[in-house]
Amino acid sequence: MSRFQFVADHHRRYGVKRLCTILGIARSSFYYWRRTAADRAARQAADARLAARIRAVHRESDGTYGVPRITAELRDEGGRINHKRIARVMRSIGLAGVRLRRRHRTTVADPASAKAPDLVGRDFTASEPNTKYVGDITYLPLDGGKFLYLATVIDLASRRLAGWAIADHMRTGLVIDALAAAEGTRGSLSGAVMHTDHGAQYTSRAFADACRQAGVRQSMSAIGSSADNALAESFNATFKRETLQGRKTWSSEREARLDAFRWLNRYNTRRRHSRLGQRSPIAYETALDPTSTTLAQAA
Repeated sequence: MSRFQFVADHHRRYGVKRLCTILGIARSSFYYWRRTAADRAARQAADARLAARIRAVHRESDGTYGVPRITAELRDEGGRINHKRIARVMRSIGLAGVRLRRRHRTTVADPASAKAPDLVGRDFTASEPNTKYVGDITYLPLDGGKFLYLATVIDLASRRLAGWAIADHMRTGLVIDALAAAEGTRGSLSGAVMHTDHGAQYTSRAFADACRQAGVRQSMSAIGSSADNALAESFNATFKRETLQGRKTWSSEREARLDAFRWLNRYNTRRRHSRLGQRSPIAYETALDPTSTTLAQAA
């Protein structure tokens, strides 16, 4: 109970002046507090309604959205809402977006393999979709020390996940399957750049052949430089941060696959991206070309 409320509850018996003196508050402050009670109650009711909307958006995002994306989501529902107010209400109800976890290295270079030039040069942008992609592999830790592996192909213009594949190995077939899924989504990748690290899967003859057959030009980052493939690294970190949510492992392969499938599809269709004006990748592409399609299921 606040001191002002205590005075309001007991002033008839003891008097305002006496209670304010004992509690160390100015009478003018008490009278202001009482005069603004209706406005304060209205604000509290409005905050309660906003908190309910915030909880719904936060729950729909699997507890991953923080202030910027929740602000964008609520603004899309109608009305102007200040992000500072959303931050205040989220603090009051104990909600927050998930935070970054450090990732482990999965790139193993083959010193004897052929290398492609860097055609991206840390410029992770593109003027239009289906012209520049980045690819990478990340691991999905399972109970008992086992792993699944996720290979992705991401469009640099829209940040769309054009193709992906999951397997219990990191052989070259994994990245070829992801490339084939991207080709299936786009219809053709002819003329596009595919930028990756120097992992043995990407420097293999089999992957080079797959790129040539798809009409893709290979591009590779410098050995040992994560910054040269930073967008793919960032995607992997976000994926694990928002699926594991503080856990160290998935309990089973089935659970990991289901979580991955659900998140990867939501990433394209629902998850807001700050660089895209808080739109999802497919919403961004649709605004550019209303005939664009959704992501086909990958291997």
